[in-house]
Amino acid sequence: MKALITGASSGIGRDIAKELAKKGYDLILVARNIDKLNSVKESIKNVNVKIIQMDISNVENCKKLHEMVDTDIDILINNAGFGVFGKFDKTDLYKEIDLINTNIVALHTLAKLFLQDMKKRNKGYILNVASISGFMPGPLMATYYASKSYVVKLSESIREELIRDNSNVKIGILCPGPVATNFDNVANVKFRAKSLSSEYVARYTVEKILKNKFYIVPGLSIKCLRHVAKIVPDSIISKFSYKVQKAKNK
Repeated sequence: MKALITGASSGIGRDIAKELAKKGYDLILVARNIDKLNSVKESIKNVNVKIIQMDISNVENCKKLHEMVDTDIDILINNAGFGVFGKFDKTDLYKEIDLINTNIVALHTLAKLFLQDMKKRNKGYILNVASISGFMPGPLMATYYASKSYVVKLSESIREELIRDNSNVKIGILCPGPVATNFDNVANVKFRAKSLSSEYVARYTVEKILKNKFYIVPGLSIKCLRHVAKIVPDSIISKFSYKVQKAKNK
């Protein structure tokens, strides 16, 4: 059994790697920071671990990554991603383009390439890491919220295609709320709501992956928020989101 995880050098990606290792999965871990990747590798003793330093925001690198690894990947974890805080007309364009390339283009590319392999073998599981933000508008983090909405809708569409094909390949989306990771520092925000630990989210996620679940939403309050977002008009959700985002930056 083998799993490939992007954004595996810290946070949820790192801890999912550790949880999958406990289940006997050999690992291919991908991230930009080689020192952190080495640290993760050294912390995992019971399975084979290969690390690849790569910036997957470049689509050609995504294709290269696919060519570098075996086609018998059992689980793909599309975890790499980050956020940008600020009003849309004030945030840095090139940082947002990097966000789009990482959160959307890389995820899209890797999901397509590895899905093709999995469908040929008629088995496998792809986890696309989204967010509870993928179900709602997000003023002050507009590009990030939009990127996660893309992940949600893409994954929902692929799921239906797989069902129609009677395929044994499965797909899922991880939609957490606040998680205690380096995300806050990169996005320059601070959550006031209590964050879940990345270790808990990873344990919960792997448990659901092994049951072939599609919606993976850790935490009761976030589950409730997802259902609220279904019935409350987006205009009201936008006002709520704005206040939440504004409070993070104080």
